[in-house]
Amino acid sequence: MRLLSVLLLQLPAIAAALAQAPAPAAGQAAEAATLSAAPGEARKDSGEKKEKDDWRDTSRYRFPAVASTTEAMQHLAYAMQLREYCANRRIPDVFVREQLKHFGVMTGREENCRTLSDY
Repeated sequence: MRLLSVLLLQLPAIAAALAQAPAPAAGQAAEAATLSAAPGEARKDSGEKKEKDDWRDTSRYRFPAVASTTEAMQHLAYAMQLREYCANRRIPDVFVREQLKHFGVMTGREENCRTLSDY
Protein backbone atom coordinates (compact mmCIF):
# COMPACT_ATOMS: atom_id res chain seq x y z
CA MET A 1 0.00 0.00 0.00
CA ARG A 2 2.84 2.36 0.87
CA LEU A 3 4.54 1.61 -2.45
CA LEU A 4 1.34 2.52 -4.27
CA SER A 5 1.11 5.87 -2.50
CA VAL A 6 4.76 6.62 -3.33
CA LEU A 7 4.15 5.77 -6.97
CA LEU A 8 1.07 7.97 -7.08
CA LEU A 9 3.06 10.87 -5.64
CA GLN A 10 5.68 10.42 -8.37
CA LEU A 11 3.10 10.39 -11.17
CA PRO A 12 3.32 14.16 -11.93
CA ALA A 13 7.12 13.94 -12.21
CA ILE A 14 6.85 10.98 -14.58
CA ALA A 15 4.28 12.80 -16.70
CA ALA A 16 6.56 15.85 -16.91
CA ALA A 17 9.51 13.69 -17.96
CA LEU A 18 7.42 12.05 -20.67
CA ALA A 19 6.28 15.44 -21.92
CA GLN A 20 9.91 16.46 -22.43
CA ALA A 21 10.64 13.42 -24.62
CA PRO A 22 11.54 14.27 -28.24
CA ALA A 23 8.83 13.93 -30.84
CA PRO A 24 8.95 10.75 -32.95
CA ALA A 25 8.50 12.74 -36.19
CA ALA A 26 12.26 13.22 -36.59
CA GLY A 27 12.83 9.49 -36.34
CA GLN A 28 10.10 8.80 -38.87
CA ALA A 29 11.61 11.29 -41.33
CA ALA A 30 15.03 9.64 -41.07
CA GLU A 31 13.45 6.23 -41.54
CA ALA A 32 11.62 7.44 -44.67
CA ALA A 33 14.88 8.82 -46.05
CA THR A 34 16.65 5.49 -45.64
CA LEU A 35 13.74 3.68 -47.30
CA SER A 36 13.95 5.94 -50.38
CA ALA A 37 17.69 5.24 -50.82
CA ALA A 38 19.08 2.28 -52.72
CA PRO A 39 18.72 -1.05 -50.89
CA GLY A 40 22.47 -1.52 -50.33
CA GLU A 41 22.90 2.04 -49.08
CA ALA A 42 19.95 1.75 -46.69
CA ARG A 43 21.47 -1.28 -45.00
CA LYS A 44 24.85 0.41 -44.70
CA ASP A 45 23.37 3.63 -43.29
CA SER A 46 21.15 1.84 -40.80
CA GLY A 47 24.11 -0.20 -39.53
CA GLU A 48 26.19 2.94 -39.02
CA LYS A 49 23.33 4.74 -37.33
CA LYS A 50 22.80 1.87 -34.87
CA GLU A 51 26.44 2.13 -33.85
CA LYS A 52 26.19 5.90 -33.36
CA ASP A 53 22.83 6.07 -31.59
CA ASP A 54 22.38 3.84 -28.58
CA TRP A 55 18.66 3.15 -28.59
CA ARG A 56 18.84 1.84 -24.99
CA ASP A 57 20.37 5.02 -23.57
CA THR A 58 18.70 5.73 -20.22
CA SER A 59 20.97 8.54 -19.07
CA ARG A 60 18.11 11.08 -19.19
CA TYR A 61 15.82 9.05 -16.95
CA ARG A 62 14.96 10.94 -13.81
CA PHE A 63 14.74 7.77 -11.72
CA PRO A 64 16.65 4.50 -12.15
CA ALA A 65 14.92 1.57 -13.74
CA VAL A 66 12.91 -0.71 -11.48
CA ALA A 67 15.25 -3.62 -12.20
CA SER A 68 18.36 -1.73 -11.07
CA THR A 69 16.60 -0.52 -7.93
CA THR A 70 15.43 -4.04 -7.15
CA GLU A 71 18.93 -5.41 -7.67
CA ALA A 72 20.44 -2.75 -5.38
CA MET A 73 17.87 -3.53 -2.68
CA GLN A 74 18.58 -7.27 -2.95
CA HIS A 75 22.31 -6.63 -2.66
CA LEU A 76 21.71 -4.45 0.38
CA ALA A 77 19.63 -7.10 2.13
CA TYR A 78 22.15 -9.83 1.37
CA ALA A 79 25.05 -7.61 2.50
CA MET A 80 23.29 -6.92 5.80
CA GLN A 81 22.86 -10.66 6.37
CA LEU A 82 26.52 -11.27 5.54
CA ARG A 83 27.59 -8.53 7.94
CA GLU A 84 25.81 -10.43 10.68
CA TYR A 85 27.62 -13.59 9.62
CA CYS A 86 30.96 -11.75 9.77
CA ALA A 87 30.20 -10.38 13.25
CA ASN A 88 29.04 -13.71 14.68
CA ARG A 89 32.09 -15.78 15.67
CA ARG A 90 29.95 -18.91 16.13
CA ILE A 91 29.46 -19.17 12.36
CA PRO A 92 32.37 -21.10 10.80
CA ASP A 93 34.83 -19.09 8.69
CA VAL A 94 34.52 -21.56 5.81
CA PHE A 95 30.78 -20.93 5.56
CA VAL A 96 31.22 -17.14 5.71
CA ARG A 97 33.91 -17.22 3.01
CA GLU A 98 31.68 -19.33 0.74
CA GLN A 99 28.80 -16.89 1.19
CA LEU A 100 31.07 -13.91 0.50
CA LYS A 101 32.36 -15.62 -2.64
CA HIS A 102 28.80 -16.26 -3.84
CA PHE A 103 27.86 -12.64 -3.13
CA GLY A 104 30.94 -11.50 -5.07
CA VAL A 105 29.73 -13.45 -8.09
CA MET A 106 26.38 -11.64 -7.84
CA THR A 107 27.94 -8.17 -7.50
CA GLY A 108 30.82 -8.68 -9.89
CA ARG A 109 33.50 -7.68 -7.41
CA GLU A 110 35.59 -9.35 -4.74
CA GLU A 111 33.75 -9.18 -1.42
CA ASN A 112 35.00 -9.52 2.14
CA CYS A 113 33.68 -8.43 5.54
CA ARG A 114 35.14 -4.94 5.08
CA THR A 115 33.63 -4.31 1.65
CA LEU A 116 30.11 -5.05 2.93
CA SER A 117 30.00 -1.58 4.49
CA ASP A 118 29.70 -0.13 0.95
CA TYR A 119 26.08 -1.28 0.80
